[in-house]
Amino acid sequence: MNLSLRINNNDYPLELQGHETLLEVLRDRLQLTGTKTACQESECGTCTVIKNGKAVLSCITLAANCQGDQIRTIEGLAEGDRLHPVQEAYVQHGAAQCGFCIPGLIMSSTALLEKNSKPTQEDIEYALDGNICRCGGYPKIFEAVRQAAESMGRGE
Repeated sequence: MNLSLRINNNDYPLELQGHETLLEVLRDRLQLTGTKTACQESECGTCTVIKNGKAVLSCITLAANCQGDQIRTIEGLAEGDRLHPVQEAYVQHGAAQCGFCIPGLIMSSTALLEKNSKPTQEDIEYALDGNICRCGGYPKIFEAVRQAAESMGRGE
């Protein structure tokens, strides 16, 4: 099937097989490899992207169902050399650790903060509940999200 996907404010005309996931299209066809592949069973959150303002798991999202949607990946957050406030906060707090789960966590954090500029600790924990960090860096991740909320609130 021929369709066009809007990813990071760019349109990509594609000929897709009906069974291809958004994760497969991002990584294998478009070389947007910041979105990671891990469990492929919607258990770990490493493949999280933002679709129409909501954090979704790209490993279980059919690409063919995304026509007309606004999709953002980790590659679409920074503006040139300037990191997004969430990315910057993760760096400042040393929240990256091994880095494998971080793109998914950053996307979930961004989706949260775009809807809730003053999240409580409970809000943050709930928003990141579907993302597993095997390094156990959650305290630094939570600090980074709180800092990003403050930065975004100040318009930085």
